[in-house]
Amino acid sequence: MPINVFDFFSGCGGTSCGFRDSGMNIKLGLDIDSDSAKTYRHNFPEADFIEGDIRNLPVSALEKILRDTKGPILFSGCAPCQPFSKQNRHQSKEDPRRNLLLEFGRFVEAWLPDYVFVENVPGMQKNCLNSETFINFTSLLSRLGYFYDAKIVQALWFGVPQTRSRLVLVASKHKEIKLPEPTHGPGLNPYSTVRDWISGLPRLSAGETDSVDPDHCSMKLSELNLRRISCTIEGGGREGWPSELLLNCHKNYSGHSDVYGRLSWNKPAAGLTTKCISYSNGRFGHPDQMRGISIREAAALQTFPYSYRFFGSLQSRARQVGNAVPPLMAKNISQVFR
Repeated sequence: MPINVFDFFSGCGGTSCGFRDSGMNIKLGLDIDSDSAKTYRHNFPEADFIEGDIRNLPVSALEKILRDTKGPILFSGCAPCQPFSKQNRHQSKEDPRRNLLLEFGRFVEAWLPDYVFVENVPGMQKNCLNSETFINFTSLLSRLGYFYDAKIVQALWFGVPQTRSRLVLVASKHKEIKLPEPTHGPGLNPYSTVRDWISGLPRLSAGETDSVDPDHCSMKLSELNLRRISCTIEGGGREGWPSELLLNCHKNYSGHSDVYGRLSWNKPAAGLTTKCISYSNGRFGHPDQMRGISIREAAALQTFPYSYRFFGSLQSRARQVGNAVPPLMAKNISQVFR
C-alpha cells in the first residue's frame, strides 16, 4: 500500500515532488508563505493544503484527514533553514525559526506517523548533528520509540547537478532504518552536470521571458553587469575582468570568487540559494548567454520537471526554488521507507 505524505514546511513542494515520483500519495502540504502555497496547490491538486503558521496550529487540525487516510503515514518536516545557514550572518538564539523543528515534533508526538523525514541545511557549528535544536528533536524521536539515522549528505550523491550539502534524517516507528548509499560519485554513476539539465532550453536575453514557459525568465542586467558578464568566460569569474569593472572591495581581495561567476557546462552547479537567479549574488551566470540563469534553469538544476509551475514575483519564485529540497534527492532517499 502506498505511503501517504504529510509535508510540513512544504514550500513550493520539492520533497512532495520527489516522493510523488517514487509512488507515494501526497495528502497534505503546510506552509505560511502565500506564494509557496499557490505553487504547491497548482502542482499538487490532489492534496489538501493548510496555509498558516504551524506555531498557531493545533495538532487536532489534522484529525479529519488522518482519519480518512488508509495506509502508512509519513511526516516530512523540512523546517526553514535560514537560522542555521552559513549564508545567515545575523543568527540569534532568540530567532523563533529555531523552534520550528520542535513545533513539527508536536505533530509527530501527537500522531506517531510510521515514518519521518527531515532535511535542513547544516549550520555554522562544527557538528550540527550535535546542535541543541537537533538533539532535542532526536531525543523526542527516541522517547517515542523511533529508529532513526541522520547525517550530512551531498545532493551530488543522488544525481542532483549541484554542490549542495544537507542534513538529512530518516526515521521509522517499526524497524531500523539507514540512509541510502550514494548512487553517483567515484566508482559509481558520474555526477550530473549543468549541461545534462539545462542545455536544451530556449535562448534568452537578460530580462526576457520565454513565450511558452513563463518560468523561463531571467533578471534584467545593468549596462555595467552586461559588460562584466561579457568579460566572463564559461566557468570563470572576475579574474579576467579589466580593472575598471572590478568593485572597489574586490580589487585587493580574492575571496567570494563565485560572485559574478558563470556556471560550467560540464560540471555541477554551485549550491543554489534564495538569490539563485541573481548574477551578482553567486555563480549564477549562464554558461554562455549574457544573463543570469532563469527560474526554469534554476528549478531544473534543483531537478524539478520542466512542467512544474511557480507563482509570485521573480524574487519570490527564486526564493522558493532556492529553498526547495531537490526532488531527485528526495526520490532517491525515499527508497529507505519501503
